[in-house]
Amino acid sequence: MIYMIARMKALILIIEDDKDLLELLEHRLQKEQYETLGFLSTKYLKKALDEEPVDLIIMDRNLPDVEGSAYISVLRERGLDVPVIFLSGKNSKADIEEGFLCGADDYITKPFEIKELLLRINAVLHRTKKDAHKKILSHKDILLDTNLRLAQIDGEPVELTKLEFDLLQTFIENKNTVLERDFLLQRVWGSAKQTEKRTVNVAIKRLKEKIDPDKGHDYIKTIRGIGYALQ
Repeated sequence: MIYMIARMKALILIIEDDKDLLELLEHRLQKEQYETLGFLSTKYLKKALDEEPVDLIIMDRNLPDVEGSAYISVLRERGLDVPVIFLSGKNSKADIEEGFLCGADDYITKPFEIKELLLRINAVLHRTKKDAHKKILSHKDILLDTNLRLAQIDGEPVELTKLEFDLLQTFIENKNTVLERDFLLQRVWGSAKQTEKRTVNVAIKRLKEKIDPDKGHDYIKTIRGIGYALQ
């Protein structure tokens, strides 16, 4: 058994300090079969991005703890590749231009029609899924360029073999999910023979030595009797 959770249409994070509007957005998106996580501020946003396979962020710019576009700009500089739609009362041409310059994929001004929002969500998700092979995968301080097959930890390049890269990519694509050795053998090695399970242990040990050396990291956890998880 592989411990994986069935996904809905897409997971969308919504950051909106108007509680009534936040609840309305979550309700409407869930009716469209989107999975949602709602936040009244950015306090727990980074943690959610590290722990969940997020497909889209919808964010207000006027937030109690930070200006939304400035926050996204910082995340973009750190490697965030999740698409972002600003949903904001800042509606001047200068405001909209600033939003795009800070990393928005789309910008909707308030007041807005929910039908238009749904159409734009669909368009952004469709666009980003078409370009999914170009995206940079990230988890905490790890960045993987799956096109160039380059890895970085804390901004420093890390040399990985093809097997190690494929293994780390599999973990990041399934982060915070316990993966059995059979699953890893099938996904990375293309085989799941019982006699090969020790191969997984050896490969993960070598990978851990490269991505966790003397930096206090412990990304890959051993789940005794089950398998491994990237946390």
